[in-house]
Amino acid sequence: MDVASKDSFGAKGTLEVGANSYEIYRLAAAGDIDRLPYSLKILLENLLRTEDGTNITAEHVQAVVDWDPSAEPSTEIQFSPARVVMQDFTGVPCVVDLAAMREAMNVLGGDANRINPLAPAELVIDHSVVADVFGAPDSFQRNVDLEYQRNKERYQFLRWGQTAFDNFKVVPPGTGIVHQVNIEHLARVVMTRDGMAYPDTCVGTDSHTPMVNGLGVVGWGVGGIEAEAAMLGQPVSMLIPRVVGFKLSGELPEGATATDLVLTITEKLRKHGVVGKFVEFYGPGVAQVPLANRATIGNMSPEYGSTIAIFPIDEETVRYMRLTGRSEDEVALVEAYAKEQGLWHDPDGVPDYSEHLELDLGTVVPSIAGPKRPQDRVSLSDAKSAFRNAIPEYVPAESTSTTYASNVDEASDESFPASDPPAPYNGNGHGGAPRASENTGPARPSNPVRVTLDDGTETEVDHGSVVIAAITSCTNTSNPSVMVGAALVAKKAVERGLTRKPWVKTTLAPGSKVVMDYYDRAGLTPYLEKLGFHLVGYGCTTCIGNSGPLHEAISSAVNENDLAVVSVLSGNRNFEGRINPDVKMNYLASPPLVVAYALAGTMDLDLTTEPLGTDTEGKPVYLSDLWPTMSEIEEVVDSAIASEMFTRDYADVFAGDETWQELPTPTGNLFEWDPDSTYVRKPPYFEGIQAEPAPVTDISGARVLAKLGDSVTTDHISPAGAIKADSPAGEYLKARGVARRDFNSYGSRRGNHEVMIRGTFANIRLRNLLAPGTEGGFTRDFTKPDGPVTTIYDASVAYAEQGIPLVVIAGKEYGSGSSRDWAAKGTALLGVRAVIAESFERIHRSNLIGMGVLPLQFPEGESIESLGLTGEETFEITGVEVLNSGEIPSTVRVRAGDVEFDAVVRIDTPGEADYYRHGGIMPYVLRNLL
Repeated sequence: MDVASKDSFGAKGTLEVGANSYEIYRLAAAGDIDRLPYSLKILLENLLRTEDGTNITAEHVQAVVDWDPSAEPSTEIQFSPARVVMQDFTGVPCVVDLAAMREAMNVLGGDANRINPLAPAELVIDHSVVADVFGAPDSFQRNVDLEYQRNKERYQFLRWGQTAFDNFKVVPPGTGIVHQVNIEHLARVVMTRDGMAYPDTCVGTDSHTPMVNGLGVVGWGVGGIEAEAAMLGQPVSMLIPRVVGFKLSGELPEGATATDLVLTITEKLRKHGVVGKFVEFYGPGVAQVPLANRATIGNMSPEYGSTIAIFPIDEETVRYMRLTGRSEDEVALVEAYAKEQGLWHDPDGVPDYSEHLELDLGTVVPSIAGPKRPQDRVSLSDAKSAFRNAIPEYVPAESTSTTYASNVDEASDESFPASDPPAPYNGNGHGGAPRASENTGPARPSNPVRVTLDDGTETEVDHGSVVIAAITSCTNTSNPSVMVGAALVAKKAVERGLTRKPWVKTTLAPGSKVVMDYYDRAGLTPYLEKLGFHLVGYGCTTCIGNSGPLHEAISSAVNENDLAVVSVLSGNRNFEGRINPDVKMNYLASPPLVVAYALAGTMDLDLTTEPLGTDTEGKPVYLSDLWPTMSEIEEVVDSAIASEMFTRDYADVFAGDETWQELPTPTGNLFEWDPDSTYVRKPPYFEGIQAEPAPVTDISGARVLAKLGDSVTTDHISPAGAIKADSPAGEYLKARGVARRDFNSYGSRRGNHEVMIRGTFANIRLRNLLAPGTEGGFTRDFTKPDGPVTTIYDASVAYAEQGIPLVVIAGKEYGSGSSRDWAAKGTALLGVRAVIAESFERIHRSNLIGMGVLPLQFPEGESIESLGLTGEETFEITGVEVLNSGEIPSTVRVRAGDVEFDAVVRIDTPGEADYYRHGGIMPYVLRNLL
């Protein structure tokens, strides 16, 4: 809500840029700001401009000016993002909630039209396309047609939202991925509104929103519930953070890619510990990092846990804005504003930082990460041995024979003499001196299974077979150097006569249309297609689990023989059960390495020393033969990419194709809910809402719904991926006449709470220790004698019928991963009143509070194990009612059977306490607007 600033520091002034004049709030007026990190200067400007004397005071401004880098965060501030970005999986429930809030406002006698985005809100439909069809010239069109068939109801609803709400725009399907569209088009870097200029800042309903940090824009991922509040003019409550200074020096060596750099940084920052902190890059090496690489680094921020990972504005920012078609007026304003406000990067300057890290870019080596976490980086030279070390976890020892395959190119069954190894790959496109050891690791389990594909091809799959090779995700498809690198590897492979292995599903899903423009202009598209990398869609696809089915014969062989097969993708997430239900092991890699693994067809191959195959003359072909040099890549990038591509492709970005424009669109300011819809249903959050909140209460007689270990991610909690026919959600859809082929995914049905609640905690890889020996959404129901095993959903219904509240107990890093609001919404709707964990990831903790669930931490040094908790106890939690007095208790008393302890209350700010007292952020906002 725009309110004139009290301007206690006299910061208001004007900035002349060419013929234009803008009102600005000068940072220098607040005091000595030179020592402040770039990111805190952005927060400082935000407070100067929004100072209202109540929520944002002169003391808050002064607290940022006087920031002590060594102190632990303790000062709460209210941050007002300039705009909100959403993707459709998280955006649909946002719009559903706003529609329901309008109705609730009506019921309480208020003005429904007050429920309207006050900050610009832009939603990009990118999460719904599934790579069903691949390897064919018409893959893209057929996948888009299927997308519209499956999602017609959702898309009609979003078109209604676009007309019913002001300040709300939708980028239609088949356009790009939200974060790539954000950096290439939506991001302003410096905003202008009502004659005022100020830094572009944003929150997004996707944890990878920090990709925009590469442009110098402060932005991070929040839950949909927080995004709704931001749209409705509520500031984001936060503590002034610690800022980690990350010094970069040197430049990337030949053979190393942006992906290798970001996997190195991810490993380093996750090891250092940056959860809840800002990370800021500085130093002479910053100028050597192209904007696309900066965006890749920012994109991976949730993988190492920081709130943001930002690069300041400099010449490279300005160059990228010109390249991507921003107007000269916009570019001039960004440069003038940044220099006026001390936001322009000084390569020699070292602001005050809370902690310091450093990386010489010259030390980065080709890498992959896996098989189940993005921070588990492995040097490419060690990938084979690391795979062999990891695979016993995925293969029952008694079910297979074992074999060594160190000197065999299994794909061609051609061996080469152990005494005459090839020259290993050394990253510069040439062979180097042979290593002393082949470093193959332990014996590999093997169980080759013959399969016949649809076209009659006979082949076989085994443990370690790469069955998915996907160039996917805005993380890397926004980066021309790695995308051109992949295409050049494909070109050289085709020229040597190599083909992808027949069991590999190959897909190409760029984050914007510009990628296919420059591939076509450079003449590289045919080479990718020759290897099966046809365009399958402009969307996230494989990276979010929309990889589509494997060949039926491959899928049957994998499942009937319990094979541990592999996906390799150029994405940012590889958590268990995420990519494809048939695939147990998942590796992140650069796009060129994705192509290489499609040629190899197995993880059990050392790409640095063993051949990928043989050429038309029968000679072995090594990765070093195919790898392009930096100068080869730069030559293509310079000749094939032009700013007019961006201006043309984004000229009508909100218009959509004919199919989008012809969708019938409901009208009116209140949405007419269809009682038969299985996609969009009125949520229950406002049922029976009163103008005043009821007092919060202690928790009595609670039972444990789930007892979980360490690193349980929001991917484990939140419904995602395919809906299984025999799951509670599948049964629900069948009972409503939905055919199995029309189930679609959980993500596409986020607008229906009935489906989502049934899929919460239902991930096929979840291990609930309360029901040992099970995997997936199972627990024990203690409303019945002996607590039989049943589904988590069915147990929650039984508990609800008897009025029994629920708790979840867990280990470290609870809720790491995506900022999925449904991980919190589903938890709340299942009847969970509190989650007690050893530690929380930032976004999920705040989302739990946003849904009225109490996050508690075990006492320092204590855990489920040390306290001897079985999960069969009845829990009493007392001391919660202190919140009614306006205080936040530091601890509450927990009694679980015979065990008692003081749990730390993880409500960290007064704003969060307000949300909890109101039963969540949505009732709080509604009552405030009333």
